Amino acid sequence: MKSKASESSKSAAPSKEASSQSHALKAHNHHAGQAAQWCVRDVAYVHKSAALNEAARQMRELHVGSLVVVEENGKDRVVVGMLTDRDIVTAVVARDLNASTLRVEDVMSSDVACAREEDSVTDVLSSMKRRGVRRIPVTGSRGELVGLLAADDLLGRFSDELRTLVQAMASQPRMESHARP
Repeated sequence: MKSKASESSKSAAPSKEASSQSHALKAHNHHAGQAAQWCVRDVAYVHKSAALNEAARQMRELHVGSLVVVEENGKDRVVVGMLTDRDIVTAVVARDLNASTLRVEDVMSSDVACAREEDSVTDVLSSMKRRGVRRIPVTGSRGELVGLLAADDLLGRFSDELRTLVQAMASQPRMESHARP
């Protein structure tokens, strides 16, 4: 599934409480590292103190299956975890708990794998494989949220690159026949 946070965040109208506690981040493109070049910059995120039912509502409104969990540190939004729809199902729904009485920090995965802006895509893919995750937040030098690398987005980019390579290979005989009739 390709990330839809950028498309949906512009049209979603979250409740007052949700909009004050959870947002969509548009990060600045100020580094040229591979992770920084490949990541999606418009990331759906939520504060760790947000009500869990509001976070679930935000996922629904944005049509995403996960939110990056942050806490404010001065002007930075520092990554402290990930919240997935699966986390909500296994930790709350399957246990018949009331989501409106819980906070994001009660359910989130706090041992989150992050990539630094300068990390290579190869290193990020290795980390995804090792940790068994499909999405990795990209952080700046202070741990601040910069973007998100998702396996689906990478697959789309890789397939575009491969398609271009195949087209280049296919055009070679035609170009040669024109150059050397």
